[in-house]
Amino acid sequence: MNLKPETLARIDEVITHYPEKRSGTLPLLHLIQEDLGYISDESLEWIATKLELEPINVYEVVTFYPMFRRKPIGKRHIKVCRTLSCALSGGYRTCAKFESEFNTRLGETSPDGEVTVEFVECLASCGTAPVVMVDEVLHENVTEAKAKEISDQIKAEAAQRG
Repeated sequence: MNLKPETLARIDEVITHYPEKRSGTLPLLHLIQEDLGYISDESLEWIATKLELEPINVYEVVTFYPMFRRKPIGKRHIKVCRTLSCALSGGYRTCAKFESEFNTRLGETSPDGEVTVEFVECLASCGTAPVVMVDEVLHENVTEAKAKEISDQIKAEAAQRG
């Protein structure tokens, strides 16, 4: 596992905040996912060793919380809300538009590795449904037409990167 030196320093510092090492499981998972983009088997075992746990204890946490990813995602991460307000306002059609635009399926990464499209639970903007988060930017009232505009922008940015 190849973590950045800053991540390793933050991990060592975070562990000191807890009277029992095992309490650092969630923060360490977040730090590693932030650095690597997902939680690999190697990461699970590394955390278990670091916190003096069995790997199954870390695996249980990873599989319980839906925010942890077990495989790499695309360079861009499109999260479409699927809760009631968004679903009733067209969130499923919005999601289908993103899938179509990037030639991918829900929960998978586009063939070029650029985009992963996922459904998520509540992005806390029910009054402006349907909502979509691209990386860390919230987009409101995302109709199929607006999804097309967002997709075109993502494609243009990818083309500029080369």
